[in-house]
Amino acid sequence: MLVLVLGVPVASINAGLMAYHSSLRAVHTQSADRRETTAWLTTDAKGTQRSAEDAWQQAQVRWTDKTGKQQTGTTLVQTGTPKGATIRIWLNQDGTLGDPPMTVDGAKATGWLVGSMTAVGVASGLLAARAGMRLVLDRRRYAQWDAEWEAVEPGWSARFRR
Repeated sequence: MLVLVLGVPVASINAGLMAYHSSLRAVHTQSADRRETTAWLTTDAKGTQRSAEDAWQQAQVRWTDKTGKQQTGTTLVQTGTPKGATIRIWLNQDGTLGDPPMTVDGAKATGWLVGSMTAVGVASGLLAARAGMRLVLDRRRYAQWDAEWEAVEPGWSARFRR
């Protein structure tokens, strides 16, 4: 019980903090490596939004890089965005299209998720170990009880035969 009461919170907090700090380093690294810029759609993002999955679709975009040269690529845009509309895109250090950097809120969510999953995992492991130990001990006690009953039973049954 002591391990369960003290170990679960300590393990959960440590795992959550480690995941948060690791994700926060990723936030800083990604923010330094990527930059946001403006691009223009070169194709219509037509379609009907039947579900949440249909809210975004691939479309061709064009942007001007640091050297002033026109670049093109494909990225996700909202369904129904017309040709020529301006959108914000993220570029990697080499000037290619990339994903936006992780946010601080994403790092917090990662920390909470890892901490919660650690709590569930440690508690489940301890409860499974307890159940397994109980099963082993019960089997041993039943075997011992059977052996003792084998020794005592003939004397008991002889009492009732008189």
